[in-house]
Amino acid sequence: MRTATLTDKLPAATRHRISDYYALCKPRVVMLITFTAMVGMLLASPGMVDLGVLVWGSVGITLMAAAAAAFNQILDRQVDARMARTRRRPLVTGQLGMLESGAFAVAIGALGFALLYALINPLTAWLTLVTLIGYAGVYTLYLKRATPQNIVIGGAAGAAPPVLGWAAVTGTIDPHALLLFLIIFVWTPPHFWALAIERRDEYAEVDIPMLPVTHGIEYTRTQVLLYTILLVAVTMLPFATGMSGIIYLCSALVLGGVFLVYALRMRFAPVPGLPMRTFGYSIVYLMALFTALLVDHYVAVWHGVA
Repeated sequence: MRTATLTDKLPAATRHRISDYYALCKPRVVMLITFTAMVGMLLASPGMVDLGVLVWGSVGITLMAAAAAAFNQILDRQVDARMARTRRRPLVTGQLGMLESGAFAVAIGALGFALLYALINPLTAWLTLVTLIGYAGVYTLYLKRATPQNIVIGGAAGAAPPVLGWAAVTGTIDPHALLLFLIIFVWTPPHFWALAIERRDEYAEVDIPMLPVTHGIEYTRTQVLLYTILLVAVTMLPFATGMSGIIYLCSALVLGGVFLVYALRMRFAPVPGLPMRTFGYSIVYLMALFTALLVDHYVAVWHGVA
């Protein structure tokens, strides 16, 4: 029997409204952003992060990431209406209007900025704002429609959360945080292009120049493989620089090896459904890799190495 929650006590119309705003925030994407930002915070500290920094830093980054996602849906609503993957989003179905969606995005974005500026530090607040503008503005308004390298260039915004988390703790942009940025930056193309291969016809129909549309599926499969090889190499850097130890190294090799198998199969033995399985694994891969960074870090702390 399901346990009653607080929202169960609300009127049905209110619950549906909350659900619509929740969907506007792209919660699964935002959760991954928050997770990698929190990893940045935890890795930046030789012990446990100050609880206030961890909580308010996470809340502020989450709110601004959710605002960026909402702005993305506002700007992409016409494209979303023509794609099967996105046509059930609340702005497309009319469950939310433009004015209320825009007000909501501005409100949570402003609240997130204020929390970061007042309770964390100005650097984190401004870096997060730049990231929001980079994703919702530069990527969504320009890059997405301008070049097949859209996801590569625009990936810088998605790779920023560990830097934001690190800055929340230290007030600086640390070289180790930039290594985490580099990992996500290189991970983004094989992650997203696997999805783009599966949805190639939909992107073509709405004139979005994703790589499989402009250069073909075969070429994109090759790029996925090459970027995956580069990703495996880049994930060795935390160990090579002394940032992480043997636990992380072994985890990165195993996780990267599985990712490489997916990429090789996509390139040389493609079968229906494989791109989406690769896309799904890529999400698990990133979460597991960053979890390995945390485990390695705290094992070192407990043994007095860090």
